[in-house]
Amino acid sequence: MNKILIKSLVLLTFVITSCNESSFLDEPNPNALTEANFWKSESHFNSALTSVYGALQYRSVSGSELVQEFVMSDLAGTESWYRPFPFRNLTYTNGQNHLSEKWEELYVGIFRANTILTQLQTVDEDILDATTKTEIEAQARFLRAFFYFQLVHTYGGAMIHDEVAQSLDELSKELSSTADVNAQIIIPDLEFAMSYLPETWESTEVGRATWGAATSLLGKVYLYDEQWPQAASLFKDVIDSGVYSLTRNIEDNFTHFNEFNEESIFEVNYSFDLNPGNSGFAEDDTTTGGAGAESTTLSTEVGHIQYGAFNTVLASYNLHEMLVNDEVDPNNSINDGNLESRRMNYTIAPRNGEGDWYLAPFSEAKATWGGGQSAYVKKHSNWYHMDGEPVRGRSGINFRHIRYADVLLMYAEAVINANGDFTTAIGYIDMVRSRAGVLTLQQYMDMNGGMFPQLHVSKQVHGDQPMVTANAQTVLTHIQRVERAIELCFEGHRFKDLVRWGIVKEVFDDLRADEIWRETNLDITGQGVAPLFISGRVRPDFSQSSQNYKPEEHNYFPIPSGEVLNNPNFNN
Repeated sequence: MNKILIKSLVLLTFVITSCNESSFLDEPNPNALTEANFWKSESHFNSALTSVYGALQYRSVSGSELVQEFVMSDLAGTESWYRPFPFRNLTYTNGQNHLSEKWEELYVGIFRANTILTQLQTVDEDILDATTKTEIEAQARFLRAFFYFQLVHTYGGAMIHDEVAQSLDELSKELSSTADVNAQIIIPDLEFAMSYLPETWESTEVGRATWGAATSLLGKVYLYDEQWPQAASLFKDVIDSGVYSLTRNIEDNFTHFNEFNEESIFEVNYSFDLNPGNSGFAEDDTTTGGAGAESTTLSTEVGHIQYGAFNTVLASYNLHEMLVNDEVDPNNSINDGNLESRRMNYTIAPRNGEGDWYLAPFSEAKATWGGGQSAYVKKHSNWYHMDGEPVRGRSGINFRHIRYADVLLMYAEAVINANGDFTTAIGYIDMVRSRAGVLTLQQYMDMNGGMFPQLHVSKQVHGDQPMVTANAQTVLTHIQRVERAIELCFEGHRFKDLVRWGIVKEVFDDLRADEIWRETNLDITGQGVAPLFISGRVRPDFSQSSQNYKPEEHNYFPIPSGEVLNNPNFNN
């Protein structure tokens, strides 16, 4: 199944309905695909499975609508004239389009998976042999678990549907807790997937779920549930498997040139060329199961406005300064004369950036910097191979949901919480830092008597970054405030991380205090001053969110208003 997510399937009408169409038509259409004439071959089942993978391409799952969630964290801001603004300020409501769209798209994926799983229960062995049947079931169950994981950690719970509903009454279910969804769906599905998915597929099957994807996601389930030993054990299995490693070039995780590489664990496929969609068309696939675009519009949301995009997501001053202070190790051979860290150069475009941007040498003249905008986002945009975003407003850059660097950092977090083993944790953190070409924590400690700097503290505001002795708490704080932030920014993890750590309010208050200092003390005339070169105004990214944040209201999205109104069992 080469380029598994590329093949749009007009035949997938069956996935969207389980009704008997004869009740609607006096004369059946002999050419229509129905339950009766489908499911008759291995090809049919693989076509159905492709439709489940296809649901990953929805824009709220892996595409452009994720910007609404990017701007909710400490790493991003936006402007008042952009759609994500209510999410930055935490003023969104349960009628917001993104809330209902994501809910619906995740449940379409679940419905498609359930349809296959239902049919597998009765399929004849002369249609599917036992091995093929198990492989298809394992993939469908992994994908169902992934969609449910996204639901419970976006909305705080979910309606459990483990089979295709046969009536409206069966569709109307009460909201189940995350613990119940984990116990009834996510954990059993992932355990099954781990048992039957291969470590790797043939090159023609690239993109299918693997043992590593299932094991990593199950580790993440336990990590979010603070079951530290179980999480650590699963992540260590992935690490020790030898299947994965960090790419030498960090940029290989953010371009279309080296996709499904050695660092990729679970990746959603997009294409520049196959069915690219209409210019400006908003959806990456359609909720009716028809032929949608196989490209993504995420690049248009994050790319720069001067180059055909909208830059609706802006790097926060916090992220910008941490990347500026991501101190290059001159003795690390991975560096090739670069003065800034490699992950800075492939994540953001600051005023004084180095290298090329949209195929020309970087300089301030390359872009019109809006007042208060100190750095733009490179990750997910086409800056590295085009002189501007394409007219269609689309991209073929894959979206990586799980990569090996993430697993290394989750393992470091799990072992600290499991037994306080910060020494082991430092080793895995430093693998990520070394690949980025920056000084490791161990190097800082060797130079400073076992101490390292708190790299999340603003030098501009506070003058110095406090030195702290390495212990379980200080290393954990580093993971939370620095390493996961700058390594994995704009990859869909950050706000969920802040929520599970219980530090949203603390972080927002810290950053609002930094904003107030800059508003009062910073020279913003002309081109501003180093290291951020903020000019014209200080962008107030956290003035509202620091005041508005309430855990009970904002840790998870409210259930969409349409679901509440139309589901009579919602509050049972």
